[in-house]
Amino acid sequence: MQKLEQEVSLSTGDIMFYTPYTKIAIFVLVVFCTILVKLRDCECQLVINVKNQGGDIVQESITSNITDDSIVLEFQRPEGTLITQFVDFRSEVQVFRVLVLGEEERGQSQYQVLCFITQLTKSDFISADAMSKLRQRNPGAVRQPEEDRPRETLDMDLIVEVDKSSIISPHLPQICEEAKGASYAREGDLRAWANTPHKALSRDIVSLTASVRRTPPPKPVRCNETNTLWQQPCQCRLEVCVGWYPCGLKYCRGKSGSYRCGIKTCRKCRAFLFHVLQRQNCLWDE
Repeated sequence: MQKLEQEVSLSTGDIMFYTPYTKIAIFVLVVFCTILVKLRDCECQLVINVKNQGGDIVQESITSNITDDSIVLEFQRPEGTLITQFVDFRSEVQVFRVLVLGEEERGQSQYQVLCFITQLTKSDFISADAMSKLRQRNPGAVRQPEEDRPRETLDMDLIVEVDKSSIISPHLPQICEEAKGASYAREGDLRAWANTPHKALSRDIVSLTASVRRTPPPKPVRCNETNTLWQQPCQCRLEVCVGWYPCGLKYCRGKSGSYRCGIKTCRKCRAFLFHVLQRQNCLWDE
């Protein structure tokens, strides 16, 4: 497998001033500084070809934003479902936004959007800064992950109020705007965020709890076990598999010590279990 290489340096070249006029010199300096700011704030993107478990080639787009300290990974599955993984390092939050195309012949609208909001751990992704330095030697190559991480099942027992969700992450109201009533989290993650307070967000268990509501008891039957499409609440299951992502850094030893010399890549599948009002909102779980 061909490796991704990290960019070691950025050369901006030498700038020389040929005019003695101070105003012109200041103008050029301001323009130069503006360019440097744009370079710092830019979104650096990679496009990766990945073979999924079914043998199809899927194209992933991975964008790193150093200013926001965030990463967006996005791809479209062969049947049309659009998966967006948003990683917010500052808030220790990651969001899986799923846009599912509707089946008009079965009475569905054009599409439905769901958001699954979970706690971020250090092994979930490399940092936004490290991601921004990655470059491909062969953009047309089909990538294979080095590690297939264990499948995980997450019981999403809370419904997030999107209009109040900025306390969890300031990005959520925008990312999950179309998923009002279909954004989910877990109580365990809520308590973890409360135990690691964020200085800018001033999170505590009271403010976090105010941004969610519990799914109605009792726990409903699985959607694939009921024959009623419109009346009975049920528990839906949706699996999201990210076929390739940078999950860690590799270090090599040199004469002056260790240095970053590559990345470790992983594949991870997550099955989300969540409450829906009717089986009609979970037709894929059959």
